[in-house]
Amino acid sequence: MASTGLGSGFIISQDGDILTSSDVVAGAAHVWVTLHDGRRFAATVVGADPASGIALLKIRATALPFVKIGTPSNEKAGQWVASIGSPYGLENTVTAGIISNMSRVLPSESYIPLIQTDMSTNAGDAGSPVFNLQGEVIGIEAPGIPELGNVPAFTFAIPVDEAMKIVRQLRLHHTALHGHLGVTIQEVTGPLAQSFGLASPAGALVSAVDPRGPGKQAGLRPGDVILKLNGIPVGDSAHFPEAVADQSPGSTAKLTIWRNRAAHTTEVVLGSMHRTPGEIRSSGDATVARDGVTVRGMTSKERLDARVSSGVLVEKSIGPAAFAGIKQGDIILMVNSTPVSSPDQFQRKIDRSGNAIALLVDRNGQDIFVTIDLG
Repeated sequence: MASTGLGSGFIISQDGDILTSSDVVAGAAHVWVTLHDGRRFAATVVGADPASGIALLKIRATALPFVKIGTPSNEKAGQWVASIGSPYGLENTVTAGIISNMSRVLPSESYIPLIQTDMSTNAGDAGSPVFNLQGEVIGIEAPGIPELGNVPAFTFAIPVDEAMKIVRQLRLHHTALHGHLGVTIQEVTGPLAQSFGLASPAGALVSAVDPRGPGKQAGLRPGDVILKLNGIPVGDSAHFPEAVADQSPGSTAKLTIWRNRAAHTTEVVLGSMHRTPGEIRSSGDATVARDGVTVRGMTSKERLDARVSSGVLVEKSIGPAAFAGIKQGDIILMVNSTPVSSPDQFQRKIDRSGNAIALLVDRNGQDIFVTIDLG
């Protein structure tokens, strides 16, 4: 039985270029576009890029009215925005709200930091234009986020300037190519910066490295802080994946990294990003460290099941460790960039650390850095 889907979009050129969400056209054998005046056209999918969430359509028409593209970087949280979509097929429905956040990182949805608003989102709204008060499009509405339960009060939009970068590639090549480093990164907080010996919280902290990715081949490892990409400082982690994705696959990127309290440079030949934007461990007696965490060694089976080659298992978390978010069942892989494989080694490293301790923790297969402040 044939199935149908519904979505929204907007015209970006008078000769029939239409921007929408890649989810709207995913798996479609035929795409039809209905305009505001009721005219209906068969559309060609020029190209779709699931990594960013963008698709470009083309209809055979001329002299069409088209939107004015705005500059998302001029917008701020608290400003009013409006969207025009087709929730549940109710065409030309206007929804208004405010910008909640201009740079929300949701790696499972897009490598691009998204605009978050408090407008409602429903089936059929994906691909809708998000307008500022000047009538300029600043974003393209993303589908509901399953991990958030499709909460009606959350709407996310891809910044239109980033979407237009993808449009240029789709027009030329019918596909989009993105550089890929093969690492998982997180924010460098003040306590983490202190534990790594950085003067200020900046850069992108590597929390995991794909064993088959370009980053691994270049020698990157968890605990590295990426300070510069091709000589340009990495001010925060949110926009680093976007900066890497803007590079061409196969190109050589020069990285400045912070490791063992000193800056180093390395070069990496970037791979190509695919559908998923995100990237991706001996038993012994239990030990209680001064940070309030009780750990024990891991059996061979536990390491195999967790897919780790080393690490210690958290049996209890109290005091500073609990306050920092360490949980029972976490696997601690590193202390201040040094791998640990036994309770004794873990305790020695903790005892020799200062008041700010950075732990690399494996939690349900996801690697994150957690800072414990003993000051």
